Amino acid sequence: MKSLFGLFVILIFLFFNFKSVIAFDYAPEIGDLAPSFHLQGINNNYKSKKIWDSDELKGKWVVLYFYPKDFTAGCTLEAKGFSQLKNDFSKYNAEIIGISADNQDTHESFCSEKSINYTLLSDPNGTVSEKYGSWIPPFSDRNTFLISPEGEIKYRWISVLPINHAKEVLNVLKKNI
Repeated sequence: MKSLFGLFVILIFLFFNFKSVIAFDYAPEIGDLAPSFHLQGINNNYKSKKIWDSDELKGKWVVLYFYPKDFTAGCTLEAKGFSQLKNDFSKYNAEIIGISADNQDTHESFCSEKSINYTLLSDPNGTVSEKYGSWIPPFSDRNTFLISPEGEIKYRWISVLPINHAKEVLNVLKKNI
């Protein structure tokens, strides 16, 4: 009887949380090719550029991180951490790209107000976030992927804690070069 009750509880849990349970099943694994993207975004260093495509990043290391929302405490902490270490990432031929469901206007305000010095992309419907197992509607989940110059997932962080995350990613990048 207890095992039947346990099975019932698990089935109810899966039924009501099915989307969040399967979300991470679709996150690319280490060694997988990184899913492609083609998104609108903002980078204050490239004012006229509006579209970013993953094919443009071949030959570079890419730190691709997903986050829930501009201007929130955790997202600001994470974004500023990457901004502070941008020059260190550049020394290792690495581009930093943040993706959330926010639109370009919000990204532009966020970059200006918080001095974010890298690319932020808009994924309003979660299309790319979902490819990376990082979509919990209506927001992107806080996951990060380190992608090699050949386009392969070299490392991943799932359900990231934003404090010191950029330093952790930089340390892993240094070990992979």
